[in-house]
Amino acid sequence: MLGNTVSPTPTGKTRGARRTPRLLAALALVGALSAGQAAFSWAGETAPHGNPAPTQATSPFTGLPAEPAPVLAVKIDNHKGARPQTALEDADIVFVEKVEGGLSRLLGLYSSKLPAAVGPVRSAREYNIEQLRMFGRPALAYSGARAEVVDMINASTLYGVSHEDFPDAYYRGTDHEAPHNLYGYADKILQEAPEAGTSDDIGFRFADDAPAGGTPTTERAVDYGAATTSFTWSAEEDRWLTSFDDAPATSSDGDRLGGKTIVVQKVAMPPDSSGETPYEETVGTGSATVLRDGQAYETTWDRPTAEAGTTFTQANGEPMTFDRGQVWVVYEEAT
Repeated sequence: MLGNTVSPTPTGKTRGARRTPRLLAALALVGALSAGQAAFSWAGETAPHGNPAPTQATSPFTGLPAEPAPVLAVKIDNHKGARPQTALEDADIVFVEKVEGGLSRLLGLYSSKLPAAVGPVRSAREYNIEQLRMFGRPALAYSGARAEVVDMINASTLYGVSHEDFPDAYYRGTDHEAPHNLYGYADKILQEAPEAGTSDDIGFRFADDAPAGGTPTTERAVDYGAATTSFTWSAEEDRWLTSFDDAPATSSDGDRLGGKTIVVQKVAMPPDSSGETPYEETVGTGSATVLRDGQAYETTWDRPTAEAGTTFTQANGEPMTFDRGQVWVVYEEAT
């Protein structure tokens, strides 16, 4: 079992002087979180002498209590031989991405919780570099990539922590056959990215109550040709349950996977520089369907630059608010 694996002593490469410390913005003490407020807020009572009583900060990725923490992005295998995956349930955000052959690949975004192990870890793609810029300077865990993509990652502001360069941050498990059995020690990966950026506003807005104007919906699926990701609303669990290729998606502990908010974001997918892999264009604008509380909302997404966050706006011009909890973002090809 993964939990019984003995951690090796990390001895991987160290990074050079190209890393510049990232200054953290001061957090303001404010009231309850609203759509237009900063990424973190304190919603506390009034303490003696009229001073506000600070309470726990709020994650800009889930809307739940969490202190600012380093951001770790992990490329996760979604081949049938890689399921069930480990620690997807701990991710703040799960991205579902189309790759060559009409298959799907996952990207788990971790900050609020840091699992002991995560995976199976697989290769990075060219579009991940631009996609992840909205998280500032996250650590990116991956195993393998085209030589040109590795060069792009190393030249970017991301902290690329690959299995090839930092083998002691990874291990081979016994639950799946190779190549679907490579896992990363999350803490050791972040040790190789000591100045990784912390969680900050990426455009998501959260509210306890769903906005008006939604359409009652119980199911939504995205088909890549050779892989399908679908979601079914569970009123009992108050979340959307995930399935891969029409089979219930579960964690390695046997728990059903699912999210409180599902975003089906329509993006262009031209070939990347290899001519073989789709390049998800996440900078620009387009349409997106947001699922929450058993309802679907047609929205417009907008991300003006690679450094900017992605906002979602309802037809009435109001920000689309997500339910608090894990968010799944599924890229669907715009037609």
